[in-house]
Amino acid sequence: MRYRLLVAGLILSAGAFAQLTSFPKPNYFRETFQNTVPKVELQPPTKLKDFVADGKLELSLKNYLELVMANNTDIQIQKLSVEMPKNAIMRAFGAWDPRATAQFTSTRSTSPATSLLEGATDVKTLSQPASFSVTQLLPTGTNYTVSFSGSKSTSNNSFNSYNPALSTGLSIGFTQPLLQNRGTYVNRLTLMISRSSLRFSEYQMRSQMINLVSSAENAYWDVINARENLRVAISAEQTANQFLELQQRQLELGALSPLDIYAQQQRVAQSKVNTAQARFRLVFTEDALRKQIGADLDPDVRKLPIVLTEPVDIAVDAQESDREGLVQKAIANRPDLKGATQNLDIDDLRIQQSRNALLPNLSLIGNYTANGRGGILVQRSNVFTENGTSSVITTLPGGIGDAFSQMFGFGYSSYQLGLRLNFPLKSRAASADLADSLVRKKQDALTLRTTQQSIRLGVLNSVTNLESAKESVKLAKVALDFADKNLDAANKKYELGTGLQLDVATAQDQRVQADSSVVTNQIQLRRSLITLLVQTGTLLEERGIVIQ
Repeated sequence: MRYRLLVAGLILSAGAFAQLTSFPKPNYFRETFQNTVPKVELQPPTKLKDFVADGKLELSLKNYLELVMANNTDIQIQKLSVEMPKNAIMRAFGAWDPRATAQFTSTRSTSPATSLLEGATDVKTLSQPASFSVTQLLPTGTNYTVSFSGSKSTSNNSFNSYNPALSTGLSIGFTQPLLQNRGTYVNRLTLMISRSSLRFSEYQMRSQMINLVSSAENAYWDVINARENLRVAISAEQTANQFLELQQRQLELGALSPLDIYAQQQRVAQSKVNTAQARFRLVFTEDALRKQIGADLDPDVRKLPIVLTEPVDIAVDAQESDREGLVQKAIANRPDLKGATQNLDIDDLRIQQSRNALLPNLSLIGNYTANGRGGILVQRSNVFTENGTSSVITTLPGGIGDAFSQMFGFGYSSYQLGLRLNFPLKSRAASADLADSLVRKKQDALTLRTTQQSIRLGVLNSVTNLESAKESVKLAKVALDFADKNLDAANKKYELGTGLQLDVATAQDQRVQADSSVVTNQIQLRRSLITLLVQTGTLLEERGIVIQ
């Protein structure tokens, strides 16, 4: 029986030390005692100069998105958003970390003698106890403690049998919950909640990434839209100048009154204003684009002009989109919907935690202790002199080995086994926690339903907007063709003397509006495609973006 207890104690001790694998290594001391440097060094933007050609920053949509993923500050922030949930998993494992406690004290005291048996006027003692213990909570809920204690005491008291006196003790104790906190599943609930929270954070991060990439791509098309509007404005200005030159020649030939040229001059001036405004709008959008790729952080690259090589026109499938198929695709891919589903899993785990807190706390407790004693044994006679002292018969040498021999001989030991019950007569706090967990799950279930409804509506609206944009582009191109023909006809009539100046001006305005409408609808078609990819949750895959 003694050897079984000894083996059990050694196994528990070995198990405790086996968890302290990081303690003896140099990294343990380096990580524990080194000074934490709060300074954060941010890296400069990368890959920008790879796309510089002939003093210009040339970017296709693919290259632009590559720079966005590498340098966009908001995307870098989102990538860090999952680090804290990862740390929460490590924190959950910390509940099972073993802890070692060591203590040593040395006490020297002098006190007056209170009895003639002490054999001295002043009693001087030196006590030096030491203790070491390891405690750990196991995943099953078992909490065990292995402790060793030893002490050394000396005194000038002639009545002491051991001087110095050495004592040792080995104690092995455990507490096993039988109701509350019993079993591996209950004790791992916090860890499982942390892992589910990490998955929820990953879904949330992916959803934010989709929105950020969508905003970045829209910024790309904002620049192209501003560039094409500038082209339209410049073309309108050139057309107005050409008509003004024609009228000036007619004025020089006397075929036109000086009063008839003022309207066209005013039209040319207005076209210059429109061109200037379009040029400044292009500057605004280019500055926003530089922020998306981090070019504003590089003093050399931010001065370079930007050339976007993606064509504004796009070939689209004339076939109508499968609305229900896209809805099912969105339900299978949308990260926010997956996050809402993950919340239900977290709610189930929290309900289990709340139910566990309602249970009575019944525990099985046990303890085994072995003691040993040693030191120099002073054997005295039973005859005392008048001054209260007795003569020493023999002095037997001894030491710490005797104390350890007795302790590991398990001749002086004690056993303890019992039950401990903590029974709450009423636990309103635990009942309220359980009620909150049930309400939270119902809320999350309703949130999941409304998310599904919103996704369905968003996909259907996006499909409708895409079909509308396709038709608008087609009709805008037809209108531009008619506007070109109408302008040519008005110019010829004016040159032949059968048309009016007002007809030419009206045809010019209609042609500018038609050209601008084509650009606007082409850009809107691009935006509608982006919106549909966002609604189906496939934007990152379609753009070849992999989040690691």
